Formats: sequence, structure tokens, C-alpha cells
Amino acid sequence: MLVIIGASGSGKTEIARILENEYGFTKVVTCTTRPKRSEEKEGVDYHFLTEMEFKHKSAKNEFLETTIYNNYYYGTLYSDIKSNSILVLNPDGANALYKTFKDQLKVYYLTTSVDIRRERMIHRGDNIRDINYRIINDNNLFDSQRIIHIDYILDSSIKPSIELAKEIYNHYIEE
Repeated sequence: MLVIIGASGSGKTEIARILENEYGFTKVVTCTTRPKRSEEKEGVDYHFLTEMEFKHKSAKNEFLETTIYNNYYYGTLYSDIKSNSILVLNPDGANALYKTFKDQLKVYYLTTSVDIRRERMIHRGDNIRDINYRIINDNNLFDSQRIIHIDYILDSSIKPSIELAKEIYNHYIEE
């Protein structure tokens, strides 16, 4: 399994799409209670759940990991995990997954300058208040010191997503 961690606007979702489309990975569609963005599709980007639905699944122990990010619930269902899975997670989710699947994971951490992250979020149409909140919140949340295990650190400010996806794939198959 391959895990990508990165702050808002780091390019992690785009890289996961490339790895899925070009290299045969299966992106795990995680669950969230946050509102769907205009370009997102149910069952493709996320399983969009109400808070009540999320809590019901959680009470039934259907989640491998859950976290709260920007005041919304996120979680990965046990039923969605496969050996060629790619997951986009925050540090808490990655830590929970690592504790369960240590030797079966490769963890990639994306660093990205604040200016580029802000530009990307503006370009995708995010609300400026949300952008500012994420920038401040992500500085603490996505500190690499909070992550139990990282295999590779990649700077997504420097290379385009397609080059980073190829680099990740090459590292992944070499191991």
C-alpha cells in the first residue's frame, strides 16, 4: 500500500489520480462529512456522509482509522483496503494505518511552500477564509515530526505532479 501525506494544496490528490490512472493503483475512496466541492464526485473523490452516518459506521467499527480535520470527520473503511491501494491521509490517519500495516506500507510526505499551496487552493476555487484557516492549521497538523514513519519526503513545489507520481512509482516498485 502507498500512503501520501501533504497539507491542503500540496498536490496529493492530483498525484494519487495520476498513480491510479497511469500506474494501476487503486485509490481508496475515504469517507468524509465535509461538503462536496463542485468538481468532486460521490464515490470517486470521497464517500460523502452525514455526521450521523459517519458516527453509525464508527460505532459498528467499520473504520480502520478516523480523524477530525478542519472540523469534519474523515475515515478509511476496512472494506476498501487492498494490497495495491493508494491512500491520501493526514498524519493521524497515516500513523493509525502504519500501526496496523507496517511492512505493507510506503509513506510519502509532500512538502510544499505556503505560497504555492495558497495559489493552488485559490485556483481550485476555495473560499479565502477557508484557505487562510487551512494554511494556519496545516502548519501544525502536517509537521513531519508528528508522523511515526516516512519513507520518502518529496517537495511538490519544485516538480510537476506527473513527475512526482513517476518518482513515487519508481521508488515503490524498487522496494
